Amino acid sequence: QVPGKQRWVQLAFLALLALLSDLVCFSVAATPGTWTKVFGQDPASLIDIFLFTNVFACFIEPFVIRNFGLRRPIVGAAMLMAVGCWLRSGIPGLDDNLPGYTTVVIGTMLVAVAQPFFQCTPPLLSATWFAPDERALSTAVAINFNQVGIATAFLAGGAFGGSEAGLKDYFVIITIASTVVAAASLLFFQEKPPTPPSASELEKLLEKEAGGALKQETMADEPKKQGLGDTFLEEAKRLLATPGFIPPLLAFVTSIAVTNVVGAFMDLKLQRAGFSDQMEVDLAGAGFEVAIVIGGILLGGLVDRNKQYKSVTLWCLAATLVGVLALGMESLPRSFALVALLAIGSFAGPVQPINAELAVEVTYPCDENAIEAVQQLCGNLVSALLVPICEWAADNKVTIPGMDGYLRGDTILLLVILIAVAIYFSTFSAPLRRTEVDQGNCITADGEMALRPRTESKDSKDSK
Repeated sequence: QVPGKQRWVQLAFLALLALLSDLVCFSVAATPGTWTKVFGQDPASLIDIFLFTNVFACFIEPFVIRNFGLRRPIVGAAMLMAVGCWLRSGIPGLDDNLPGYTTVVIGTMLVAVAQPFFQCTPPLLSATWFAPDERALSTAVAINFNQVGIATAFLAGGAFGGSEAGLKDYFVIITIASTVVAAASLLFFQEKPPTPPSASELEKLLEKEAGGALKQETMADEPKKQGLGDTFLEEAKRLLATPGFIPPLLAFVTSIAVTNVVGAFMDLKLQRAGFSDQMEVDLAGAGFEVAIVIGGILLGGLVDRNKQYKSVTLWCLAATLVGVLALGMESLPRSFALVALLAIGSFAGPVQPINAELAVEVTYPCDENAIEAVQQLCGNLVSALLVPICEWAADNKVTIPGMDGYLRGDTILLLVILIAVAIYFSTFSAPLRRTEVDQGNCITADGEMALRPRTESKDSKDSK
């Protein structure tokens, strides 16, 4: 375990930066009327610009991290996000009006370029700074804390966004927060701890120093590692060919897709369930986002202790299935719909960090950051395609035999996806390579690695 509290400082910075980046992305989602009145533009267009720019940045982020480390890219991205926020809000006190639309778009795009450096680095930060019994918890906090930003955007946006002056104040507050966090990261965010927190991390460092020649046996089918000049597409191709990588990738993508689709149509679902007050809908939405974070922390901590990635993921997919089915049954009471919504957040959300860590386990010693970049890119692309498909499918209704109600096509589509992915994921049987290294070796007081006979990880036994 890393001595002192610095690892939690590192995690706090990454979580706050992720929160702020999605707060910027969805800052106008709850204020469409004011935004359209001020700029004459659909706020959804600004969100689309953000998301497409984010996808482009995901292609370059792994190269930057691999060649420049953790501290410089993240601090640089934090500074870039602060600059983008200043462009969006203008200088406080200098002008009471917001900047022109083009300036706001440029600022938004700068934040979108910065965001992948907060989205894709959680598994790398966890491996670098956290012990084996803390990694899934750390990754859960860092990956899912952007959901708090989304919840804040809907609550704060509704409170401030009733006028252009309120929208200006809202943007200024975001700018000040991003500037403070960026300045603090420059002072306090570090590259790596003085001593590796695990045997697996020490092994990677020793191998890097030895030019790839470790003085210990390695498995013949161990995945080939990335070189400094490899492109993102080369890395993605290598990862996709690694045995055991596809199941956690599909589970990760399913988690993102389900939470995004549920979030996109949440207002309609809750209104059909009897929620007529917009504040109630906003609070329920905020509860959904917070449930994703809390579920990730609780179940991530559980996986840290028992390493049962496969069984926990399957239980989460099953619980999500029940929640999606319940939320789709529009004839049920309001309280039932709210419980179903919170259940989806609590169980679908944790699938992302758990399977980010599982992907790192089965591909060890591959680059954790590149793994997460592939997962995030696939998840965002599938979500972008699935949302309009579900919007079209929602117009079709299927009567439930023996019950006074029906299911819409979007619910049926999500149920089919969850069932198919759960069935495929149940075939997972790859060894947890990183855990085997951690269990087979230990770090002595002087930082050397002592070898012990390797033991088979729990998930390896369970999956056979």
